[in-house]
Amino acid sequence: MRFSPRASGLLAAVVTVAIWTGFIVIARASAGHTLTPFDIGLCRILGASLVLLPWGLYLTRRDPGSRTSSSLLGLSPLPLRQTVIAGFFGGLLYAVLCYAGFFYAPAAHASVLMPGSLPLWTALLALLFLGERLTKARLLGLVCILAGDAVVGGMSLLRGLGGGEVWKGDLIFMSAALCWAVYGVLARHFKLDAVRATIAVTAFGFCTYVPAYAALAFLGLLPSRLASAPWSEIAFQMMFQGWGSVVISGISFTYMVRHFGPVRSTMITALVPGLSALGAVIFLGEPLGLNLLAGLALVTIGILFGVRVARARETDKAMMPAVRSVTP
Repeated sequence: MRFSPRASGLLAAVVTVAIWTGFIVIARASAGHTLTPFDIGLCRILGASLVLLPWGLYLTRRDPGSRTSSSLLGLSPLPLRQTVIAGFFGGLLYAVLCYAGFFYAPAAHASVLMPGSLPLWTALLALLFLGERLTKARLLGLVCILAGDAVVGGMSLLRGLGGGEVWKGDLIFMSAALCWAVYGVLARHFKLDAVRATIAVTAFGFCTYVPAYAALAFLGLLPSRLASAPWSEIAFQMMFQGWGSVVISGISFTYMVRHFGPVRSTMITALVPGLSALGAVIFLGEPLGLNLLAGLALVTIGILFGVRVARARETDKAMMPAVRSVTP
């Protein structure tokens, strides 16, 4: 049974949004179980490695000319410098920070702060390192995002004066978004292919994080509960965090962008903050206060402003060839 291109695009969009939403809810729920953030990070890398490392070896062995541009004994289809930089920011640091944040702050905060901070950090980094300009509309969108983050994170900071620790998770979530923004800007700078970049990130994590985790856990320098965790929990984390969050959502997101384009895809993924916040209320019993609702609304408006700007740019680029064709 073959799906039409439209049906395939819609299916890819549903899968992407479902996994991104489930990532936030499940990661928060996992904080109440056995594994530590470092354990979950290990499960994520090992799960993804089962699929992506053989894929990387296949790509480098299939084309003999690509061996000169590969690294890590052929596990990564990218050069070593790109593999290290992308793997550190887009793999190791991002994953560990994400999982650590859920041990302090609820999923509703992550729903606002991680997707909300990402466009903000990306715009600032692109301004500094790629020379992109900030239009008035995009600047207004970033102001809305910043206001939404401040409404959520500011309240946590005020409550932290009374001894709360939620603000720690909020800062960690924003730091995780910064890491992913760095990865995104680097991917644009190096013009990385999505699949090859995902394989490279996983290969770097497998060659660095796995042996470092094993050595530090053996010496008692790293808190680990892997030995006491039930196999069902470990297998679930490997399947969802590794296969789902890394492999399946990476492929589905790439296909969604290919079918709908980057602007419409961004509009679709703008559903994630609201859906994950709603999922946290339904499945985790988290309260959804007025500050979270206000922050969620501001962040969503800010993201849509950015989409509107991107759509205008795409329209201008699409019209330019036609204009040149009729001018002398």
